[in-house]
Amino acid sequence: MRLLRVLPLNPIAVRLVQGGSTRSRHMLIRSGYLALMVLVLLMALLGAGTTLRELAQRGAEAFAIVSTGQVFLICMLAPVFMGGAIAQESNPQTWDVMLTSPLSSLQIVLGNLFGRLFFVFALLISTFPLFAVTQLFGGVPGSAILESYAIASASALVMGAIAITLSVTRVAGRRSVFVFYSAVILFLFASYAIDMALRKPIAVGSAAVFTTVVTPLNPFLTLKVLLESNAYKPVDGAGTSQIWPIRFWLGSPVAAQLWFFSLASLALVCYATLRVRLLGGALLGGNKSLRGDTGRDPRHVGTSPIAWREAHLRGQSPLARALRWIFVAAAISVGLGIVLLARARTLTPEDARLALAALLGAEVLVVVLAALNTSATAVSREREGKSLDILLTTPIQPGPYISGKLRGLVQYLSPLIAVPCATLAIAALYSMTGGFGRTGGALVTESVGTRTIQAPLVLPEAAIALPIVLTSFTALCVMIGLQWSVKSRGTIGSVFGATAVILAVGGSVGLCGGSVGSTIPYGGAVINALSPMNLVLMAVEPGTMISASLESPLGRRISILSGAVVAALVYCAVVYGLHSSMKASFMMTVRRLSGTA
Repeated sequence: MRLLRVLPLNPIAVRLVQGGSTRSRHMLIRSGYLALMVLVLLMALLGAGTTLRELAQRGAEAFAIVSTGQVFLICMLAPVFMGGAIAQESNPQTWDVMLTSPLSSLQIVLGNLFGRLFFVFALLISTFPLFAVTQLFGGVPGSAILESYAIASASALVMGAIAITLSVTRVAGRRSVFVFYSAVILFLFASYAIDMALRKPIAVGSAAVFTTVVTPLNPFLTLKVLLESNAYKPVDGAGTSQIWPIRFWLGSPVAAQLWFFSLASLALVCYATLRVRLLGGALLGGNKSLRGDTGRDPRHVGTSPIAWREAHLRGQSPLARALRWIFVAAAISVGLGIVLLARARTLTPEDARLALAALLGAEVLVVVLAALNTSATAVSREREGKSLDILLTTPIQPGPYISGKLRGLVQYLSPLIAVPCATLAIAALYSMTGGFGRTGGALVTESVGTRTIQAPLVLPEAAIALPIVLTSFTALCVMIGLQWSVKSRGTIGSVFGATAVILAVGGSVGLCGGSVGSTIPYGGAVINALSPMNLVLMAVEPGTMISASLESPLGRRISILSGAVVAALVYCAVVYGLHSSMKASFMMTVRRLSGTA
């Protein structure tokens, strides 16, 4: 019976599962997720006049799309559900009660881990019958279905274990969510780019390539092994002098990833179990009022104390500040290194573009996710900490309170916003100076219809447009996060809701821009400039994104800059509208939810 209480009957896991399962939001998320998967499969499988062979081919294509989407959702949802999993208990002052309960350290860690992973696994299990249906049409082997679910489950497990470890070793669990998001995104982008750089063809002139040493570390790459087995083949080390671990790592990337992720999760859980009892002492030791250290010099807070508080009191621990500026310096240094490697001809123009696209895409995603995380917890965190009830008794009005939050958070995120802007500016300067003075070092041949033209390695005008678009889009993310934070009882719900809205908005704009960019001259460039992600891709891959707009450099520049101005005006108008709406309903919403965290 004691063994059952470690996990299946763990009180913490039971509480989390029962509490979450009774909420209509969780039911709607699962229902919407399943409905989307059903729609994707139906669109891929059904069609007039299809043969069995075509059905098998469409079933395989649908399986590839949905499997990739599942891994992507795992990477997005796991940090939402797992961020601050243990340290969150300290805000409602329940941590001391938990430490004095009969629960062991292992029960606390496993209960928080699997109680929150239950909702991620529930999403995966809900689609299993749909994948089983695809076997009726052929084209999808049963082993591929099981292995794809194993990859997604192992990815969720290791990310959950990492989040638990971050929560245990860092007192402010919500602050660690940004580090978690940043690390996951940068690792996925970087490992995929490194893998592409290391790939070698299986034969001279062959399009098929071997897997690399990086493949077992990235779930998207191991999924590629399953979905494109003819084009992405594991290395056969049989009969070679390589030792067994290397042969296993290179020759069986899927199995190697499952074992590596499982053992890494076990090691992290053991470490978190040993550290969990130290968190209570850290919480007490970090409270200056309990130590009698209450004196400090007065600080000038400007015209808005709310904005000053959000901009200056977030992430002020030495470790948080160090990690923040290390990220800024490292990201800009990597961008400069790519440009210098391109100048030295170590990287071909195509490889340099690929590396810049991966780096800029990761940097923009980090900015967006950081904006969503900080804003979506800005009000709900104060509600959980009972400080919002005190704010309601002050003369602060809803309008200045919301605008102060918006201004302070954008100011807090400004160093992160500057990272992709600086990276793109370095690459643009390289293009404008002709490869820093090297002949032909910054020109790439692009196909426009039946002709070819010489285009710059990076479109310089995009370096001017990106700060305009990214800053306004970040303000939109912050305002949407604040809206969800105001109307949500807890931080998890607010972060998840805001992320879903931004994914829908950014995904719609991105798909529209990607579909028309190569067909509508100049208009496609304007539409692509509305999204910061499309803008950076357009800057480094103009032949793919806006090939129809490359013939006239002047027209291209006017289109991109016009699109940036339009994007800023549209996003600012939406921000103003959301601010007016929130200001009108703020008091009623906050007082209705007061004391319900």
